[in-house]
Amino acid sequence: MLLGVQTMFPTSCRACLTSKLTAHIIGRWIEGRVGEDGWATKVESRRLRISMIGPFGLRQKGTSRARLLPMAQALAERGNEIKVVLPPWDSPQDSGKEVELEGVHVSHVTLPPSFPGLFHMLLGRRLATEALAFRPDIVHCFKPKAYAGMAAFWLWYAARVGLTRSRLTLDTDDWEGAGGWNEIGRYSKPQKALFAFQERWGLSHCHALTVASQALQTIAWSRGVPRDRVFYVPNGWRAGGSDLALAGQGRSQGKIALLFTRFVEFDVGWLIEVWKDVLARVPDAKLLVVGKGFFGEEDLLQQLADSEAIRGSVEYVGWLEGDELRQRQEAAQVALVPYQDTLINRTKCSVKLVELMASGLPVVATDVGENSNYIEHGASGWLVPPDDKDAFVERVTSLLKDRGLRTKLGKAGRERILAEFRWSDLAAEVESAYLRALR
Repeated sequence: MLLGVQTMFPTSCRACLTSKLTAHIIGRWIEGRVGEDGWATKVESRRLRISMIGPFGLRQKGTSRARLLPMAQALAERGNEIKVVLPPWDSPQDSGKEVELEGVHVSHVTLPPSFPGLFHMLLGRRLATEALAFRPDIVHCFKPKAYAGMAAFWLWYAARVGLTRSRLTLDTDDWEGAGGWNEIGRYSKPQKALFAFQERWGLSHCHALTVASQALQTIAWSRGVPRDRVFYVPNGWRAGGSDLALAGQGRSQGKIALLFTRFVEFDVGWLIEVWKDVLARVPDAKLLVVGKGFFGEEDLLQQLADSEAIRGSVEYVGWLEGDELRQRQEAAQVALVPYQDTLINRTKCSVKLVELMASGLPVVATDVGENSNYIEHGASGWLVPPDDKDAFVERVTSLLKDRGLRTKLGKAGRERILAEFRWSDLAAEVESAYLRALR
């Protein structure tokens, strides 16, 4: 992804990026497709026209599907007009496609020719011009890096030269730079430098900022973003395609602990040690692992399980979606959400945790980042101090042995999500961000 970016922002050019001349050039380039006629000049009511720019397409379970789309649908239900603009670099078969999804128009921009370096700049421009063609009051860019970050760059300078009155809102749901996903992704040094620059620049070059975690909120404040410009919007629940079994219904009588993972949240060796101790107390327990690592960590999991002679109790099924995922989840009795205390884990906001709790599955999680925002310890799930293996084992064991406790915590967890974290309610805070941007 993003090959050849080293040609885009050499050090000697950084100072010119903030100059009025650069802003004028960028604005004129965008103006090639979008003129001033018809720009929204004022907001007379809560009904807004909003363009949302995603970081990639909808085929993978990521920010576009799990955060942008349900937020857009909730905003549409509140009377706003929404257009979603996506760069399908990860699903080129969707290039140029237009679809309607529950009242939201989704436009996949046409991918430009694959010229190294130029491709990325052109795709960023196409996202910006497609978003502005909707004549929005607000353009909301999701993730400050890569293509959405480039679109935000064009949009900011288009506004600087007066080519648009649309106001820019930025959304961040992970920390991308040093200590964050830059350390995980297989990026070149120039790519890492670009993403870190885009993130720092984006936080301070927008009219409002929505963040998915309180840790990201604190980082934004620490970097000088005014407090009244930062809006905390955690991930929420929206009934629909991912709706799962109700608490206490459809649960088998087995002793299955379910773990969804990309293997960046914890140390695999630690997990194996936990499971060995669980098996010493509940010999017939099964660990079901769903997901896929970035570097083949699932192979290490199975190797360690073999070496500890517990492979028969550990089932790795890879990446699942749809009905197969639903069936596996409904067969489980407990969900595990183990996090190490890292910057990635502190700044993320797990959609999967929301889905697990909304399904009525009782959760044992480590007390890191947003987990404690969703789970009330002892009431709607269990929270364990990070790296406290014995406490984690104790909580998992107690739930596997006690059906009544499972039902109680699972029901309370579901009720908490439905009462506090519906997208239909969280959308009000997003609107507050938009109104702040329009001031």
